[in-house]
Amino acid sequence: MLMQYVRFMKKCLALFLCCCLTFSSTLFAQKPSPAYEGNWVLIPDSSSFIPYFSGCELAVRQGKDSLQLSWKWLGGNPHIDQFAVALNGKPSSYPIDNRVWPYENFMGVNYIPGTQGVATYIPGRPAAFTVKNRYQIKIAQGQDWMEHRDEYALSPNGQLLTVKHYRNHRSRPMKYVFRKAGDKTAWVHAMKNNWLLKEGMGENAFFVSLQGVVNMDTARLYLDYPKDWEYKESGNLQSFYERRLGYNFLPLNTIAQALATFKDHIKGYIVWDKESRSSLCVAFTMAGLRNAVVVTPELVPLMETYHIPLSANLQGRFNGKSDYEVFSWAWHTYRDSCSKDYVLWMGGVDGDQMMPGIADFGVARKALVVDLSTAPKDTLEYRLSDSIMAYMNRFALVVGWHSYAKDLERHYVTLASRHGLRVEGLNTFPNLSFTSRTPPSKDFRYKNNHQLVKGKNYVPQNKVYITCVQTDGLGLGSWNSPHRGSIPYSWEVTINWHWMAPVLLQYYYENATPNDYFFGSLSGPGYMYPKAIPDSLFVPLMQIADSLCKQLDLNVFETMDYSEGSSGTGNNDLPKDLVEKYFKAMPDMLGILNGYAPSYTFGMVDKKPFISYDYYLDERIPEQDAADDLNELIAINGRKPYFLALHVREWNDIERVKRILDKIQGPKEVIALDVFLKLAAANPTWKEYYLPRKK
Repeated sequence: MLMQYVRFMKKCLALFLCCCLTFSSTLFAQKPSPAYEGNWVLIPDSSSFIPYFSGCELAVRQGKDSLQLSWKWLGGNPHIDQFAVALNGKPSSYPIDNRVWPYENFMGVNYIPGTQGVATYIPGRPAAFTVKNRYQIKIAQGQDWMEHRDEYALSPNGQLLTVKHYRNHRSRPMKYVFRKAGDKTAWVHAMKNNWLLKEGMGENAFFVSLQGVVNMDTARLYLDYPKDWEYKESGNLQSFYERRLGYNFLPLNTIAQALATFKDHIKGYIVWDKESRSSLCVAFTMAGLRNAVVVTPELVPLMETYHIPLSANLQGRFNGKSDYEVFSWAWHTYRDSCSKDYVLWMGGVDGDQMMPGIADFGVARKALVVDLSTAPKDTLEYRLSDSIMAYMNRFALVVGWHSYAKDLERHYVTLASRHGLRVEGLNTFPNLSFTSRTPPSKDFRYKNNHQLVKGKNYVPQNKVYITCVQTDGLGLGSWNSPHRGSIPYSWEVTINWHWMAPVLLQYYYENATPNDYFFGSLSGPGYMYPKAIPDSLFVPLMQIADSLCKQLDLNVFETMDYSEGSSGTGNNDLPKDLVEKYFKAMPDMLGILNGYAPSYTFGMVDKKPFISYDYYLDERIPEQDAADDLNELIAINGRKPYFLALHVREWNDIERVKRILDKIQGPKEVIALDVFLKLAAANPTWKEYYLPRKK
């Protein structure tokens, strides 16, 4: 029996050793995923701070039995750490020939040239591995050993590589996030915050026109606008392009550098007159038609240095001419050459300044650029505006904004709507020539944060239901608030961004919290006034809007109409037949919101609610006054449930909104917009009202 037991134990030991060897062989033979192969570029905004060096490039090469890693730290004096590590798990030595320790160049730690470092490969799960390094360091008290462990991990889509860097004397790891380097290379220029015609506009206008010219067929040039620019996402969006879509942006710091880079794309230059704001609008029109950049006289010698020919000189061309005369000449001269799908209104600020954030798109699409009044009182300019809009193709876009010095928003949108044209503002909307040329990442799908539970029976209680909606669309206001996500909040989506700026929408969708709900705006496939739209064009326009909403996973829509006066004193309500046409053209909508400031159209169509805003939260009103207003409004609307649609002016911070809502007395609940509409449909306590049609 004893001998049998011994033989049995020997067999078990042999089997155990065989399994161990097999496991060890399998473990150490496990190679990293081929997706690691290639060149990677550090994303600074997602990584730990790097002193001294401006960035880092990581190269990964895999051989039959080893993995070669090269870390290149960038700057005026770049530093490279490179070594090969055996994939069988055995230590691999490599020489150290430079004292610079790159992880913290301002800390008293150095490599010791002439010594050897040792690297060891440790496999992990299929998309991860670890490399341990051990080497001697020089410090104030002599020498010591440094050990660090780098854990490499790929993102699920293989586009990001994260390296967590642990050191034996450090409690928390550093983190370096890299994106895959590829052929998505573009250039970026930081715009100066000076928009005066006789000061900073010369350089800024040059780069805006250059952007339009070089982005006509593909996205090449991106402009980083100042932090206090009206649209505040240019820096964040650039980082998103790098991190999520694998773009590599190279800096363009000067006009000379830009000319050297893009001279083959530039066919000429146009000199505009700093004494004439309208001449710059004409220059932008000509720039698109002639693939030319716009310059001031001071830049002419530089153009000649790079052998760029003169295309036109507008110096003194419009002396003593009114805007009507200038743009009438431009219209009759260039209308047959300009796009009939886009016309650009360069309004906004006036006088001795201009903020032409949208002009790059006008140049890229060869649009006529004007700054005309659309107010009927300005007879000549109004008639010319009317003629230009009448000339455009069906459902064309009026891009840009009205002049704050000439007319009102309602004049501008009303005139466009009467021609069935769609407004896309503002004049400050930047980088549209770039974003309209870049599709979202292949793995991205538009997915809204729907809160409704399928099959659930929604029964409202005897309380006040409040839904918060930010005014004026994404890109403005409190999206960057640290408090976003703390309460349900709804955001107006400019639905034409589906094709005009899809990566920008991807940025918002992927950064949304579960409490952020998106819905479509405004009144059509673009900003329109429904009562001003010709009856024959209404349904086709809303079918376009419905198609865009479906693609963006939006099932709530919003309307407003100031074609018959301002928000405070005009008639902002809609007739029943228009409301019914909306629901017929957009059959999958849960409901529709209406107004900006409070309106009074309420109703149900096919068991779906049409609800007007009942309160507009001005950012200037004291918090207690706003709370008193809301409590009074709730007391007046005494029947419960009461459904209160709160339109929050975009400059309100979300934390301020929360403080105001906390002061509301009695039973209340702040809920997501889709749940709000579902509950409202179950018990519509408002009095139905539609604007009577004029006989």
